[in-house]
Amino acid sequence: QVQLVESGGGLVQAGGSLRLSCVASVSIFSFNVMGWYRQAPGKQRELVATTTSGGSAKYAESVKGRFTISTDNAKKTVSLQMNSLKPDDTGVYYCNAGRIRSEYWGQGTQVTVSS
Repeated sequence: QVQLVESGGGLVQAGGSLRLSCVASVSIFSFNVMGWYRQAPGKQRELVATTTSGGSAKYAESVKGRFTISTDNAKKTVSLQMNSLKPDDTGVYYCNAGRIRSEYWGQGTQVTVSS
């Protein structure tokens, strides 16, 4: 049973920073891709950033240059460093991990950016 547990959300002022972490219950070597998605109130869940097992990262246009995704295999963790936060970054952030035939989600962590 794969479990993903996020942490690091909170309330921050615009221009501030937060670092989200997601710890997996299994080795992250077993995943082809890991990433972060977010869902704002009344909106659909959207991709924020992903990274593949080969180290290729992809970002939503709205976060390029501000957010950085990284992994730590020893700690079984995928992290999202978020800088220069904007009110539009507010939402529930979900960790995601994918294999060829399966996909897993964390429970989400709330990020609120005040103006």
